[in-house]
Amino acid sequence: MIGEPDAHPVRLPGYHGGPFARRPGLLADPLFWPGHLASCVRDAAAEELLFGPEHLRAGHHDFHLRLWQRGDWPVFTVPLAAGHRLHVVYRTIPEDSGIDYVVHHPDWDRAELIARVDGNFMGPGLSWPELAAAADAPGDGATGSHARLLLLLPALGDDAVPADAARRVAAALAARTAVAAPERLATVLLDHQGLCGPARWSMTGGGVRINDGGYSYRNPANRFALPEDRLARVAGALAPRPESRPA
Repeated sequence: MIGEPDAHPVRLPGYHGGPFARRPGLLADPLFWPGHLASCVRDAAAEELLFGPEHLRAGHHDFHLRLWQRGDWPVFTVPLAAGHRLHVVYRTIPEDSGIDYVVHHPDWDRAELIARVDGNFMGPGLSWPELAAAADAPGDGATGSHARLLLLLPALGDDAVPADAARRVAAALAARTAVAAPERLATVLLDHQGLCGPARWSMTGGGVRINDGGYSYRNPANRFALPEDRLARVAGALAPRPESRPA
């Protein structure tokens, strides 16, 4: 059995699916991570860095086949400041499987989808400062900053990633995966940055962080973008706090 459920139910109003189940045990298995990060590589050389040589890949395939055939939707929750949560949801629908990134607070009337990783990728959903702050946030949830960083990496798209970001990603890879060259892989993952690649982030006059991604819910120029008030509350939930470790 892969992953043991958490006793606390996940409730995401306005986001339809499930049944949801917390599966923190999945994150302890090195076989989980190559499949989770697969959207961040582009070519055969990068795939070999992530999955290893061809003859070692059967274990990864079998693990993720069982994961995507589950009857429930595994959810990994990253706590944010002031009671907000960023949920990473594995949408195990046979004809529409994928990974959704959903922000919520118990006082909100609806959860906000900020990125999806599948054949119809939408994003990016996170800038590097937001990702780094979420990885370092205190509180219960996805186990440890290394796991949180890797969980959120497929939603990243930022053309201004700082110089030490590769060091942080490499440390997470070394801690959580069995890859042979974490430093080299970290550079590749940050160069590719998910299915849509890097985007330019800026602040509106009202202090709301937005980007220019053509497929992003957080780009107000897109016809499918979140409305202004919901963009603001998502940005507020994800905003790095002064006490966050420098990105």
